[in-house]
Amino acid sequence: MAVLGVQFVFSLVMFSFLNKLAPYYSFGQWLLCEKLVRYLYPTDDELKTLAGIPTGSSKGRGKRNDKKINTTNAKKDEGFSVPRNLPIQLDTAKVQAADLVHLKYFTDFQWLMDFSISAVVVYILTEVYYAVASHRIEFNVSVLWCLLALGFCLRSLMSQTAMYFRAEEGGERVLCVTFGFFFLVMGMGVLVISDLVLEFGLEDGYNNFSGNALEFLKQQGVESHGPVSFLTFKIFLAFLCSFLGALLTFPGLRMAKLHLDSLKYAKESRFRQFLLHTNFVLPLIICLTWARPIARDIFCKRRMYSDALMTDESFDSVRLFLVAFFFIVRLLLLPTHMQSHLNMAHEKIEALKKEGGRINSLEIQKSVSRVFYYLCVVTLQYMAPAILILFLSFLLKTLGDYTWTAPFGDQVTHLWSVKNVHKSGSMTAAPVSNGTDSIANTAAHFTWAVSNLRNVFTPVWYRGLLSFVMWWVSSSWFLCSVFGIMYYTQIEKA
Repeated sequence: MAVLGVQFVFSLVMFSFLNKLAPYYSFGQWLLCEKLVRYLYPTDDELKTLAGIPTGSSKGRGKRNDKKINTTNAKKDEGFSVPRNLPIQLDTAKVQAADLVHLKYFTDFQWLMDFSISAVVVYILTEVYYAVASHRIEFNVSVLWCLLALGFCLRSLMSQTAMYFRAEEGGERVLCVTFGFFFLVMGMGVLVISDLVLEFGLEDGYNNFSGNALEFLKQQGVESHGPVSFLTFKIFLAFLCSFLGALLTFPGLRMAKLHLDSLKYAKESRFRQFLLHTNFVLPLIICLTWARPIARDIFCKRRMYSDALMTDESFDSVRLFLVAFFFIVRLLLLPTHMQSHLNMAHEKIEALKKEGGRINSLEIQKSVSRVFYYLCVVTLQYMAPAILILFLSFLLKTLGDYTWTAPFGDQVTHLWSVKNVHKSGSMTAAPVSNGTDSIANTAAHFTWAVSNLRNVFTPVWYRGLLSFVMWWVSSSWFLCSVFGIMYYTQIEKA
């Protein structure tokens, strides 16, 4: 109860921050304010001046002029025609908090970032507390924060995917469905690969779960042959792969566009180019850490004349640190990528100057304002998959019974293991009912059932499932980004 009490204090403080202080000190709002410069669309008077159109009223007089007032107002709503090659120079302004309020998906982005940072703080405080306090770990409240962060992240991705499905043009809908079927086939192919190649440990985890579940049901007096077969479980995972792949289609394509645009503005800085390329390639590196022949076998196997570079426990910890490093790099480069998106307004006007013919004034204004209007949509597509991977790694560390301290030596690891003693994983017998206190008996039976239920979902099960899901999110997101790089590169060549 003492452990739960300290964790409850952490959670209470973070909930108070989200409820009381987030409207005034929002991390999501701070990421976008005062760091980005947006382009302002040209006004009607500016366009008329550049096009040589008089800005005065109509020349009609008396009743004849009065009758044309409504017609003039209607035409003003419809805009006016101007040459495409007008020498338009867009004004700029720093993004302010008041500008973000009316943007599409701003509240979703603000809440997701604020909650994610709060969940990270709770997770870090809980990990530090477990490291310095001597106790038996019974329940980690930070797991609930991680699950909530994953839920909010998936809700944002599903909301954006539904937006594409509701679009009048059916191209986005077809693209999502196509990638969904592609990832369904790819997921089925990945699931038949041996653990000697991709070391998820799915089969070992499922066998452990199935055996523990069967034992638990027997103790409950339920006649059962166990959970579904391993083949059925793989079919469920294949459909999950298809669903996640469809959700990550447009975030991957968006990442490719942002990467190419950011590189155009970083030609003079080799270091910035290196950071951008590292940011783009890190999901692939994370995926390769599960490929045993080129990852664990190289670093953890003892060679003929030399020892292994690291232990298996250290390799698992380095993988978790790599995910955290990836998230930090992705967050630090957020202003760079978002500024490249806002620069699209200037690029559209410059491209328009090279065209001939005429265009409606409203089309020019919409092409500029639409870029800023979808800023939070782009920011969500940029950050949501990274948040998804980060909290999956937190769950993998906690539920999979990994450690952060393995790369720092045996002494630190021993100190950690001494202060965190896990309960035995054996199932206990049901408490004997004395028939005198029904409430106490019910509580005892409930505690016994929950305790044994924890032994059903063991670290071996969580390692297999969460490793596969995290690997799949990283790989499918990166594949969509690579497809986007190929697509946008061909467009630029054309």
